[in-house]
Amino acid sequence: MSEIKYEMILCIVNTGFSETVMDAAKEVGARGGTVIHARGTANKEAEQFFHITIQPDKEIVMILVPDTIKDKVLHALYTHAGLKTEGQGIAFSVPVDDVVGISSPSAQPAPAESVEPAPEETAEENK
Repeated sequence: MSEIKYEMILCIVNTGFSETVMDAAKEVGARGGTVIHARGTANKEAEQFFHITIQPDKEIVMILVPDTIKDKVLHALYTHAGLKTEGQGIAFSVPVDDVVGISSPSAQPAPAESVEPAPEETAEENK
């Protein structure tokens, strides 16, 4: 069995657009993310270079994904929350060396089957 490799996608958007980011990411296979509130420090030169007004209040959405869907997620974020949208987001990914605490969808345990009652429970019910 091959080991799954992961990427951490970070998307920085204007405050109020983290849900847009997560909806776009989930549409292409991401399972969830974490939102951190932040404050940008861009200067006037950056605003002139990108031809946008940069809002100081930001949200950073961190999404851990298998590397096989990284490009799809990044493209979805660009389309739904990129610099040319109200969210004015930028997104990038970084490789992740190790992950603990999660498992792939195929590694999820099967639902528990109904369990027969223990013999003493059956005896109590029959009295």
